[in-house]
Amino acid sequence: MLLGAIVLAALHAAAQVEYVDTTIGNVGILLVPTRPAVFLPNSMVRVYPMRADAMDDRIDSFPLTISSHRMEELFSIMPGDRSPAAYDQEKTTPYYYSTRFDESFIHTEFTATERCGYFRFTFPNGKVSVALANRIAGDLEAQGSDAISGEERFGNMKAFVYGEFSTQVHVELNKVGDKTRATISAEHAGTFEFRYGISFISVEQAKRNLREQIPAWGFDAVEAAARSRWNQALGQIVVEGGTESQRKVFYTALYRCYERMINISEDGRYYSAFDHRVHEDSRPFYVDNWLWDTFRALEPLQTLLNPDVEADKIQSYVRMYQQAGIMPTFAVLTGPYACMNGNHAAPWFADAWFKGVRGFDLPVAFEGVRKRATEDTLLPWRLGPKGPLDEFYAAHGYMPALHPGEAETDPGVHPFEKRQPVPVTLENSFDDWSIAQLARVLHKPQDEALFLNRAANYKHLFRADKALMWPKDSDGQWIEPLDPKFDGGMGGRDFYDENNGYTYTWDVPHDYAGLIQLMGGTAQATANLDQLFREPLDRSKYEFQAKFPDSTSMVGQFSMGNEPSLAIPYIYNRLGAPWKTQKRIRMLLESFFTDTLQGVPGDEDGGGMSAFVVFSMLGFYPVTPGIPTYDIGSPVFEKMTVHLRNGKDFVIVAHHNSHDNKYVQSIRLNGKPLEQVWFRHADIANGGTLELTMSDTPNTTLGAAASSFPPSSMDVHPDDFSN
Repeated sequence: MLLGAIVLAALHAAAQVEYVDTTIGNVGILLVPTRPAVFLPNSMVRVYPMRADAMDDRIDSFPLTISSHRMEELFSIMPGDRSPAAYDQEKTTPYYYSTRFDESFIHTEFTATERCGYFRFTFPNGKVSVALANRIAGDLEAQGSDAISGEERFGNMKAFVYGEFSTQVHVELNKVGDKTRATISAEHAGTFEFRYGISFISVEQAKRNLREQIPAWGFDAVEAAARSRWNQALGQIVVEGGTESQRKVFYTALYRCYERMINISEDGRYYSAFDHRVHEDSRPFYVDNWLWDTFRALEPLQTLLNPDVEADKIQSYVRMYQQAGIMPTFAVLTGPYACMNGNHAAPWFADAWFKGVRGFDLPVAFEGVRKRATEDTLLPWRLGPKGPLDEFYAAHGYMPALHPGEAETDPGVHPFEKRQPVPVTLENSFDDWSIAQLARVLHKPQDEALFLNRAANYKHLFRADKALMWPKDSDGQWIEPLDPKFDGGMGGRDFYDENNGYTYTWDVPHDYAGLIQLMGGTAQATANLDQLFREPLDRSKYEFQAKFPDSTSMVGQFSMGNEPSLAIPYIYNRLGAPWKTQKRIRMLLESFFTDTLQGVPGDEDGGGMSAFVVFSMLGFYPVTPGIPTYDIGSPVFEKMTVHLRNGKDFVIVAHHNSHDNKYVQSIRLNGKPLEQVWFRHADIANGGTLELTMSDTPNTTLGAAASSFPPSSMDVHPDDFSN
C-alpha cells in the first residue's frame, strides 16, 4: 500500500520538483538566510555553497555535510587555487547544484544520496587542483592514489568521511594547528569526480555507505535518482490553479519541510551523542529538531503526510530520554541542546497520538515530559535540575520578573537570554495541558489533575486593565513602568522573548476560550485582535527592529517573522469572524512569502515557517497541536490533492478561487454542508473531499454562531475529536 502511494505520487508529480526555487529567502531580512541546499528528504548529507548570502559574489567552499540545521559545517572542498572565488551561472535545485567560477572557469556540480555526496568538476585546462580540508579539528589521510579518509571532532563526537577520486591523484597533506588540508592534483583529467560517504560511526562505515549508495561511477544516474526521490516526496501534494509564483512558493516551502529531522542510522546502527555509544536498532534514529520552532506546524504537517516516519521520530526522542535522562526540546546531532524555552515535546507527542500515530512508547514518552516539567529547570537556554526560580514557579504558578535595573538573584539564569518570565509561563502552561491529555490516555487521574491545574498558570499574567500579558514580580505586583511594545532589553528578554507583549498575549493555544473570557468576551477580544494588526510601533522601524530583530514583517504589532505569531490570524475563527481570518491569511501570504531572495519574512528555521505556508496555502491549519482538528482559512489554489500514505486522497476544491475571491461562502465536507470553519483529522485521515465556494465578498454569517467555533478550551478532551 505504501509503495503504491509513493508510485502514484510520483506519477502525479512529473514536474513538482521543478517548481522548487531553493534561492527563495537566500537573503535574510535581518537574520539568517535560507541556503540553496542539496539533500534528500530527512537525510544525513546536506550541502550548499558557503557564503554570507546570495548577494555575496564569492563562494568560500562547499561542506561535505553539516552537523545540524544552522550549526557546524563539516569538512570542505573547493576546486582551483583560490578560496574564496567569484562565481556565475549558478543552478540550484533540491537534487542538483552547479556553478562556474569566474576566473578559472571551473564548472562545479553536486548531487547527493542519503549518506553520500558526489562532486563533478570540469577543469578547462585539464589540470586538476582541489582543496579538501577540515573546517574544524580533525585529520585527513590519503588512501592509496585514488582515495582519502578523514575525521572531524566536535561536540564530544566525530564525523568521518571516506572518498574516492575518478582518476589517480597526488595528495599533499599539510597540518595547520588542529586541522589538515589536502591539496589534490592530477594531470590531463578534464572532468574530475569525487564521490564520498559520511558516517558518524567510523571511516569503515563511511566506506560501506559509499559502496552501498554510490557503488559505481556515474554522476548523472545519481542525480536522476535524487530528482526522482524528490518527485516522490513533493508529489504527495498536487496543486492546480494559482499563479506560477504561488506554485514556486508552495513547493519550495514543502521542500524545506524535509530538511529535518534527519535519519542517522547506518546499516541498522547509529551513534548517539545522548549517551556516546553506538547502538544497534532495526528502527531508524532521527536527530536535528528544534521543537520551539517546529511543534506548531512542521510536525503536524509531517504527521499528516508521513505518520509512520513521525512515529519513528518520536520513538527516537523516547530513546534520547532513555539514554540521556532528559527529554529534549532541541535534539541536535551532538545531543540535547539548551536553547529557547518550553517542554514542547509534550504537544508534539499529544498531537501525533490524537491523530492516530502509534508505534512509539507512550508511557516512556509521558515519563520523559513529566520529568522535564517537574524535575528539570524551566529557565531559558538551560538544561539541568530545577533551581529556586523553578520552586517559585511550582508554588505560585508563574515565573517572576525583575524590575528594571534590579540585579539577578539566580546564578542559573542565562546572562543574555534572561528569565523571559511571560513566555516561560505561557508556553509551559500549554505544554502542561498537553501532558494532562496524555495522562488521561494513560489513566493517571492525579497527573491529569495536576497538569490541568498548571495549564491555567497563564491566567496569572493577564493584566485586565491593559488587556495584555504582563510580567509580575515575586510579590505578585505588576512590573511598572513598562512599555509592552519595547521594554525588556534586547529582544524583550527581561520580560518576553524575541517578541513583545502584544504577540505573547495571544500565545495560549490550549485555551483561547479562557483568554477571550479574560478579555471580557467575544466583542472585546475581537476589538483587541483587530487592534493588534493596527497598533503603531510608536517609533521608527529602525529603532524597533534594532531591539527586536526577530520581529520582522510587522503589521501593526503583529510579526509575521516569528513562530509564536503563526496561529494568531486563525483566532478570528474563534470569535465568529472567519472572514477576517480569510482576509488576513491571504494578505500575509501575498505580502511576505514571495518567490524572491527576500521571500521569507524571518528565520525560516528548517521548516518552522515553511510549514505554516504549506498549510495556509492549502486552506487549513492545525491551530492547537494536541487537538486533532484543523481550522479552515483561505486556500490560494483551485484544487489540491493530498496523497495520504494509506493510499487514500484528501482533496480540497475551491470553486471560483482567485486573488479577489478569497472569502469562503459555503463549505461541504465529504458531500455534506458544513456550518463550522473547522474539521477533524479523522474526517480526512481515510481520504475525503473539502469543497469551498469562494467569492470576493465576506460571508459574515458562516461560522458566526458560538456553537460552530473550533474547540479551543482548556476543558476540551482531544480524544472526543479523534474518531
